[in-house]
Amino acid sequence: MENPLLNTLYLISIALFIIGLKRQSHPDSARNGNLMAASGMGLAMIVTLFFPLATDLPNNYGWIFGGIFVGGTIGLVAAKKVQMTAMPEMVSLFNGFGGAATMTVAFIEFFYYTNGTVDPTLATLLTTVFAVVIGSVSFTGSVIAWGKLNGSLRDTLVLPAPQIVNAVMMLAIAGVAIYMSMQPSVDLMFVLILLGLALVYGVTFVLPIGGGDMPVVISLLNSFTGIGAAFAGLIYGNQVMIVGGILVGAAGIFLTILMCDAMNRSLLNVVIGGFGGGGASAGEDGDQVAKEATVTDTAIMLKYAQKVMVVPGYGLAVAQAQHAVHELEKELEKEGVQFKYAVHPVAGRMPGHMNVLLAEADVPYTNLLELDDANRELPTTDVVMVVGANDVVNPAAKTDQSSPIYGMPIIDTELAKNTIIMKRSMNPGYAGIQNPLFFKEKSRMLFGDAKQTMQKLIAEVGNV
Repeated sequence: MENPLLNTLYLISIALFIIGLKRQSHPDSARNGNLMAASGMGLAMIVTLFFPLATDLPNNYGWIFGGIFVGGTIGLVAAKKVQMTAMPEMVSLFNGFGGAATMTVAFIEFFYYTNGTVDPTLATLLTTVFAVVIGSVSFTGSVIAWGKLNGSLRDTLVLPAPQIVNAVMMLAIAGVAIYMSMQPSVDLMFVLILLGLALVYGVTFVLPIGGGDMPVVISLLNSFTGIGAAFAGLIYGNQVMIVGGILVGAAGIFLTILMCDAMNRSLLNVVIGGFGGGGASAGEDGDQVAKEATVTDTAIMLKYAQKVMVVPGYGLAVAQAQHAVHELEKELEKEGVQFKYAVHPVAGRMPGHMNVLLAEADVPYTNLLELDDANRELPTTDVVMVVGANDVVNPAAKTDQSSPIYGMPIIDTELAKNTIIMKRSMNPGYAGIQNPLFFKEKSRMLFGDAKQTMQKLIAEVGNV
């Protein structure tokens, strides 16, 4: 019999989830929204853990609290020590653990089905199948994404005909699932085959995808984990798991679609896999020579500009230059210079990576421009500074049909009156292709560590 108090507390948790998610849609209320959602999750955990104490059901609280302590300690230490540059791979790895949890829950249920403890209905069986498949794909796919993000797996490690391999894997998974659903009883051997196929598909799905497309992959895998959690909730009849999983899954799908639009990719292309995988270097520099700028030249240009725009990228995160950029912003604003940031939807290594970095440095949210707004303002911009970005400003996306990023909307820095590109070297970006922007007439290269160079610029602007 359903318990009114339990349902009421679950309803409060769900309301906190939804309100918290809504409040995260704006920077001013995002922190409070995150706390509300976390409070909802905390309440749901407490209710779920302690409600059975009022019954005669056996419990395993020793194992449960032991797991909570170990996992909580690992999570706390990792969150405290992680650098902002490593945040994407940590998010990907933790997301994979969520998928592994769903996979484990579903596999345990299958174990009960095979030993005769539980006689599942067709609907329950299919729900468990979906949970184990989605959880497994999310787990191994996230681990591969983590390896690509931290550099331990390179884009040169590819599969032959990855689209065909993935299509065959999907058909094999569907075939085993259909066969299992048609049998009078569940055979553990077929459960293990299904689990193995799903784990392998997670690898073959993500492995061919290029590092430059990792933000889309992380978003999609996060959605998979949410969907898996919702299926696990259906298995146990837990309303909070169902609603929470649906919220995560739906948000991840919407974000994935938005990211696909930003990169001119289709969602089907993501599911099949193998897009944007490194590829041959497009737009080779040949005999072209990039013009170099000095700190003094750049400082003079910035101080006497009316409008300056910064395009942040992963190189800014690596150098941890966000605070230095904000200091330069404040220094130039004293001189009456209008200062803006052009943030590409897939800049960095995860959705919103640059927004988080700039928010950490207390950059006003009103100074951040999305891609279309930035492109509208660039023709009236005196100086645009590309700080550690590469692929999101690469003109090859508009002109070179052989380029892996062809068709991807970019921040069109060529529209500005002057372009300063801050990089350590002339090496290509994460997608592995050369950038013709380096050799444009209005472009100048300012080599060096972004943080140190920014600090020199701040001092030089004050001395000019």
